[in-house]
Amino acid sequence: MICKLATTAHHAEVSSENDMLILVDPMDQALGVLNKHACHSGEGVLHRAFSAFVFDPEGNLLLQKRSQQKRLWPGYWSNSCCSHPIAGEKLHAAVTRRVEEELGLRVTPKFLYKFIYHASYGEVGSEHELCHVFLAESAQQPMVNCNEVADWRWVSAQALSREMQESPDAFTPWLKLEWPVVLEAAHV
Repeated sequence: MICKLATTAHHAEVSSENDMLILVDPMDQALGVLNKHACHSGEGVLHRAFSAFVFDPEGNLLLQKRSQQKRLWPGYWSNSCCSHPIAGEKLHAAVTRRVEEELGLRVTPKFLYKFIYHASYGEVGSEHELCHVFLAESAQQPMVNCNEVADWRWVSAQALSREMQESPDAFTPWLKLEWPVVLEAAHV
């Protein structure tokens, strides 16, 4: 499947390997900036990131399958939206912007927690991120950006937990780390 559409998809490029990401120390203090390509090369360089989990009013989570154009974990199922604030951008603004750019949804993100993780994708590169996790709700159907999202679906918490146990290699490493905390906090 190339791109499952709710109504009409858009194809604007919304991220680049040249985006300047915010380098941080383990206490989340900004240290400078570095382009996205360099941040994800080799073992990676610790930088600020976020994961957004968008639920519908019935408690179903919007999952996205990452585009095949993604350098790291292409074609894997992941949380609703994950990205980075760019140099000079506040986290809430970045989450709001990226959810709209990738999914066509306007949300009001609520901060849940933050953590550091490191995951390597073979020889291609690594994620080394201080990730801020946000929850949001939307009753709308997404209008996805096909450059970012290959597929999407709403899934119940129980079904996702079962799928992640049965086929863990189909999901991004950060989703597997974040889901237990999100599941407890979202009360779904």
